[in-house]
Amino acid sequence: MAKLYFSYAAMNAGKSTILLQASYNYRERGMRTLLFTSALYAEMDDGQISSRIGVRAEAELFKAEDDLFAWVAREHEAAKIDCVFVDEAQFLTRAQVWQLARVADRLKIPVLCYGLRTDFRGALFEGSAELLAIADSLREVRTICHCGAKAIMVLRRDASGSAATSGEQVEIEKDVYVSLCRKHWEDEMGRGP
Repeated sequence: MAKLYFSYAAMNAGKSTILLQASYNYRERGMRTLLFTSALYAEMDDGQISSRIGVRAEAELFKAEDDLFAWVAREHEAAKIDCVFVDEAQFLTRAQVWQLARVADRLKIPVLCYGLRTDFRGALFEGSAELLAIADSLREVRTICHCGAKAIMVLRRDASGSAATSGEQVEIEKDVYVSLCRKHWEDEMGRGP
């Protein structure tokens, strides 16, 4: 039975690297994969999933208005798809998460989603919230804080280097983010005791 999977983590945990390795494993066995990433990254990588260690692959760019079930069904009809991979899954809409669940349930194609759980304010992203609610399998990919503890939070720095406490949920520039444990995130955000 095909399933909907969600692997989540803070920034720089290696989610994209894991996705690219898994897709490579399918292709190495003669299977076809379909890769998606958010169109929010189009200006940076122009339709590619890339990891910090230099591995990259071409990917389809999804937008909030795209019907991912219809997209995958069209591709599958043209040539069999063995697995669907979604990077930056936090940017999926609730409807798109359900569309991907239908890909697993009705087209019998496994769907593996990778993304952040929470934003810099500690709030769930829409796509992540829905994936946490309905995915068949959840997996936390771990990374560490500067103190060595498990990092589960993402902090965004403003132009002065201080912790941003407000602003738009999405800021595409990756180098303004740092992964922290909850204690250090709370301290940086000024929420500590």
